[in-house]
Amino acid sequence: MIIKEKRNWFRMLFVWHGSVLPEILPRLVALLLLSSFIVYFRGQFFAYKIPLNPTPFTLIGLALAIFLGFRNSASYDRFWEGHKLWGALLIDARSLTRQAITLTHLPAHSEPVHYFTRLLLAFTYALKHQLRYTDATPDLQRLLPPDLAQALQNVTFKPIRLLQEMGLWVQQLKQEGQIDSIIQAAIDQNLNQLSGIVGGCERIASTPIPYTYSVLLHRTVYIYSFLLPFGLVDSIGWMTPIMTVFVGYTFIALDAIVTEIEEPFGVEPNDLPLNTICQTIETSLLEMIGQEAPVYPKRKKPYFAD
Repeated sequence: MIIKEKRNWFRMLFVWHGSVLPEILPRLVALLLLSSFIVYFRGQFFAYKIPLNPTPFTLIGLALAIFLGFRNSASYDRFWEGHKLWGALLIDARSLTRQAITLTHLPAHSEPVHYFTRLLLAFTYALKHQLRYTDATPDLQRLLPPDLAQALQNVTFKPIRLLQEMGLWVQQLKQEGQIDSIIQAAIDQNLNQLSGIVGGCERIASTPIPYTYSVLLHRTVYIYSFLLPFGLVDSIGWMTPIMTVFVGYTFIALDAIVTEIEEPFGVEPNDLPLNTICQTIETSLLEMIGQEAPVYPKRKKPYFAD
């Protein structure tokens, strides 16, 4: 995710990092060249002009804008839902760590509390890696005992397995008389909320927007953009390349943006900063149990939080 300080309206016009302009610039250049070619050679290659005028482009453009707006809303809903789920994960992780300290009457620096906290941290990193289809082994080996980290190597759904370990930790405290049934139920409720967060993230990651919508919209945007100069050349003449690129930029950029944010757990600049969220959770929980948190390099704004 790109995080920038507030800029005034003029400086925002020239923002490059985090914009989709670098990605779509070759397409806009192609559109500019095509429009210039049509204006320069109008009427020289064909005996009859292509009978296009701005009216059908106005109607198609209106329908296309509505369709793009629908897909943009659907993509942003997925992005915002992912953001809320990871915000809830931060809250639940802090609540569980607090409960492990205050409800169990165990000192914050005790080994059982440290073990439970590291299970929580391993859960957080394992969920991030599952959503990004990356290898969780380095983080698990850093946070967990060697035997448990090794046991998780062949587990497909590592966050759920770690939730089970946390449940067993609570059960052991109950058997040892450290907590009663009421406290066990309170902690288990937060563990159930973590399970719901995993399910919500998996739903977003495994159920994309129907592919046929993406294909239809993508084709329509580019066909419309590359036919537009034929409809404008007779009415605005040499201004055709400028207006074509401007309209094309609006539609093509919006198509690129919704494609990027509809998968919010990826590693593109405008996806959710899962690494940064995991580091925030780790720092917060380790400080709660009195351990020294890792020192991560401070980023200067504007910066890219991954």
